[in-house]
Amino acid sequence: MTPIRALLRSQSGARDEIFGHPRALAYLFTTEMWERFSYYGMRALLVLYMVKYLFTPQSSTEVLGFAVFKHGLEFVFGPLAPQPLASQIYGIYTGLVYLTPIFGGLVADRVLGQRRTVIIGATLMAIGHFMMAFEHLFLVALGFLILGNGAFKPNISTQVGSLYPPRDRRRDRAFSIFYVGINLGAFLAPLVCGTLGEELGWHYGFMAAGIGMTIGLVIYLAATPHLPRDAFEKRAASHATLDAKAWQSIAALLLLFAPVSLFWATYEQQGNTITLWADQFTDRHFLGGEIPVTWFQAFNPFMIFAFTPFIVALWRWQGGSEPTTSTKLAMGCLINALAYLVMVAAAWSAGGGKASWLWMFFYFVVITVGELYLSPTSLSLVTKIAPKTLLSMMMGVWLATSFVGGFLAGYLGTFWSTMDKANFFLMLAFISSAAGFAIMLLRRPLRSVLQD
Repeated sequence: MTPIRALLRSQSGARDEIFGHPRALAYLFTTEMWERFSYYGMRALLVLYMVKYLFTPQSSTEVLGFAVFKHGLEFVFGPLAPQPLASQIYGIYTGLVYLTPIFGGLVADRVLGQRRTVIIGATLMAIGHFMMAFEHLFLVALGFLILGNGAFKPNISTQVGSLYPPRDRRRDRAFSIFYVGINLGAFLAPLVCGTLGEELGWHYGFMAAGIGMTIGLVIYLAATPHLPRDAFEKRAASHATLDAKAWQSIAALLLLFAPVSLFWATYEQQGNTITLWADQFTDRHFLGGEIPVTWFQAFNPFMIFAFTPFIVALWRWQGGSEPTTSTKLAMGCLINALAYLVMVAAAWSAGGGKASWLWMFFYFVVITVGELYLSPTSLSLVTKIAPKTLLSMMMGVWLATSFVGGFLAGYLGTFWSTMDKANFFLMLAFISSAAGFAIMLLRRPLRSVLQD
């Protein structure tokens, strides 16, 4: 390459970068931010909407297919009052949005490509959010959102990695930037959609979520010229046999699947029973006003991008004594259990009345630290030990821990109405603690596989 051509390529590359990263990262960052805004905005309202409005006798009859759907759930779980029914639907919804990405990834790899699959997913989600504004389309809207998320979620993240060549050190920092976008959208969503839904009407909150998703779709379409080309999987399925070490790695991940799913089952109470606690048992008065219920769901995403630099700095400071990845998973579960012990103390302090909102604040501080110890490090563990020929499939399987956890979260939420609140939170703390101790016990027999 001549010096002149090298100079021209360097100048062209500089114009295609923003702060040392490809321009496309900014587009993907913003697209994901608006998608998460729409998802968490809708989630912030979902349980309250069902309990306070949709499942009242005068409204539930208007929902298309509601009687058949409820009958099916009651056939499995027995009679369901409005609150347990809402918790079950919340659990099914949050579970399925982490199952369908497996199929969305396969469709992109084999049929449509990443770009078209993302566009289809974003369009389905925008339609689903706008459908939520019409109560008779409630179940249909949830179906659109589940399918859209499955098409969108796995393929937007994959494109971030495709922006960088192998061994490019900017890749990790790029995913950190991308993760901030996720939590920025999650932070703003309850403040905007939640406030609109509670103060002006449920449908205004859902419409705001739909507008957010539409903005994300427009931004993604504008990014098309800057995005990497789709990489279809054209080669035949690999018939290479797996060695003993590969099978040990798969077995290790499958053994860890159950305790990590229990973590998500308790963690996901944030949008379920914790929302009900904030609404019914929390004194939300602050500076002469009252904190809206949905605003509490902004605490966790804000703390994620506020705490992440300190957690990473702590691990760097620990140096050689930094916990192994598997130990971090166990610590995440145990710290999560500690968060629910905070809520046990809150229930005791309420004494049948209302507890200070500061208990909720401390709960979110602790549970956020637990999440930072478990969530990103678990993804790192998969990339470290999964067989390279099955890495994508095993990552999809691992994401299904949130699918199982979502369903379990809905089931656990059905006990909210019948249990003493302190005992309910104590049950969650016990489950998360059991998950942490299970991981600790697995570390010894799986030591040769799990070592960093």
